[in-house]
Amino acid sequence: MPPKVKITKEDIVNAAVDIVRKDGAQAINARTVAAALHCSTQPVFSNFATMDDLRLAVVEKADVLCQEYMLREVENGDFPVYKANGMAYIRFAKEEKELFKLLYMRDRSSEAIPERSDINDQMESMVQANTGLDLAETKLFHLEMWACVHGIATMFATGFFDLDSELVSKMLTDSYQGLRKQYGLE
Repeated sequence: MPPKVKITKEDIVNAAVDIVRKDGAQAINARTVAAALHCSTQPVFSNFATMDDLRLAVVEKADVLCQEYMLREVENGDFPVYKANGMAYIRFAKEEKELFKLLYMRDRSSEAIPERSDINDQMESMVQANTGLDLAETKLFHLEMWACVHGIATMFATGFFDLDSELVSKMLTDSYQGLRKQYGLE
């Protein structure tokens, strides 16, 4: 009978996520993961063919965690769904700085990681339903709004500033209403 597997792929990914949270994405390597799990590097390489495979799994796990933030914010019902997603994205940047940087502040020019176009499509659909803009204007409206959201989130992730959520909410409302006015919707 083969020996019981003591360290699972999920354990390894979770340990690597914790390493990113504490020390940043650059700290992920077989030795740091093994040290976090109190084992040799063998389980890491038994579960992942390469460190790039592990890094990709960490990116995927970070994305799941970010999506959970968005889902919780929408379920809270404190904001309209579109705004709730922006508020959650910013809160994720504030509370999970290193995971946010891993997901949204890395060089992607040579990556083959697919973008989450389904989420982008959902956001654009919300904008279109709320504004009645045509598809091209909807895409630009969302891009402009999301640039604002990402800018605020980036400032939180890099420690540029720390604002309370009420002020962030006002900033998003002001930006959204300003765009509505710019597009002749007010």
